[in-house]
Amino acid sequence: MQLTERKLSLDNKTVSLSCVVPVFNEEAVILEFIAALQSKLQALTEHFEIIIVDDGSRDYTIEKILQMPKNSHVKLLGLSRNFGKEIALTAGLEHASGDVVICMDADFQHPFELFPVFLNHWANGYDMVYGVRYSRKSESYLKRNFARMFYWLMQKITKIDMPENAGDFRLMDRKILDALKQFPERTRFMKGLYAWVGFKKIGVPFEVKERAAGKSSWGFTRLTELAITGITSFSDVPLRVWGFIGFIISLGSLIYAIYIITVTMLYGADLPGFPTLVVAIMFLGGIQLLSIGILGEYIARIFTEVKQRPKYLLQIKEGFPE
Repeated sequence: MQLTERKLSLDNKTVSLSCVVPVFNEEAVILEFIAALQSKLQALTEHFEIIIVDDGSRDYTIEKILQMPKNSHVKLLGLSRNFGKEIALTAGLEHASGDVVICMDADFQHPFELFPVFLNHWANGYDMVYGVRYSRKSESYLKRNFARMFYWLMQKITKIDMPENAGDFRLMDRKILDALKQFPERTRFMKGLYAWVGFKKIGVPFEVKERAAGKSSWGFTRLTELAITGITSFSDVPLRVWGFIGFIISLGSLIYAIYIITVTMLYGADLPGFPTLVVAIMFLGGIQLLSIGILGEYIARIFTEVKQRPKYLLQIKEGFPE
């Protein structure tokens, strides 16, 4: 869509907008959220859809949505099990029909007030507008510093420009959506994919609100798994680093062997150093196991991809055309 067409559709409230919302155990707020979101979107455009993607909720989230009066704007995708947020987002994006897509969470932490700001940037030529949280003061010290270290590491070892503190709350033009649909991988790190596709983008700072109900399911373990997925999906530096470490150890061993041979030839054989031998063997054994573990992470992802299983399976699909 050309720049003039974007501005005209925004001014006339005719822009086609899809809002993708992955949910997991949100029965306490889902109906209130949908009502508030629909009210906000109606004020912005006549043509919109709300795609709720249930990621295998164990509560009554799906039942509450299905009990709502039939609404042409609200659509539901129910995954057959919990596939994870990255796959839930993928499912919603693959079913979105709008010229513009907004991704957000259902816990009221992402402010509706930024929608007009996002759309104005889009009308001015930006293909992606992403929210950047002001701070992480509400998070624990460990989680806050882990996130900071992760973003720093991704900047250093990858070739993608992934902005710090930018999450899934963002607006994307149709051209970006079509680009994301071309990615076949099953193990996904969406923040990296958003950065990889490129296009013209801009960040908008915002303050994360308190959760309306419940607590986040993203603990330290799940965040660590996601970080490993991000690193192994976009960088081969860990493999190269351990290759370099192996070269340094081999070079050091060669130099030490030359030293031992020289000393032995000049001064004769000394008593064998058993403790030194044990430490050397344990050190090299640990290095080998660690390097095999890193290699195994990459091989495991290759194994997942070559099986060519579907990214997700649907048990419910409501509100979409046949």
